[in-house]
Amino acid sequence: MKDQGKTFKMGDRVVLPPYGVGMVAGTTMRMVGGTNQQYYQVEFPNGTSKAYVPVSAPQGTGLRPALTKEEVQSVLERLQNGRITLPKQWAARHRKVTDLLTTGDPYQIATLASELRRWDLERGLPDLDRQAYRRAIRLLAGEISAVLEITEDEARALMGVGEEDGLN
Repeated sequence: MKDQGKTFKMGDRVVLPPYGVGMVAGTTMRMVGGTNQQYYQVEFPNGTSKAYVPVSAPQGTGLRPALTKEEVQSVLERLQNGRITLPKQWAARHRKVTDLLTTGDPYQIATLASELRRWDLERGLPDLDRQAYRRAIRLLAGEISAVLEITEDEARALMGVGEEDGLN
């Protein structure tokens, strides 16, 4: 993954958890707490959503560069054979899963999805774990489809997930 402390320029494709993939439309000054501060203006594909992220500390919001086309393959490999140890106890597992999903890190999310898929095949997933798996797949499919400029269905096919994965 690229350096989290980088600066962004107009036209950069970025990811802002939990909104997903957007584009830096430029920077703007905004008055906050009586002080003028510079913000990245991030616009999202539907055209109705915008986010303003402080230029001085974008990593505090989770803003990061979107995957490159070259990095997509590594994420797909993690999705197929990533392993992580998840707690057996439900409450602790739920906390860890939620933390991993909120990082917005596609490598961690792919590893989590791989492990949840393995759990599902071995013993079936409880409903909340199944919801977490669906969310992980949605996040990954959204980013992969934007980066490769394909539909989310095509991204899911590339990811090797489909109806048998309980995504309907």
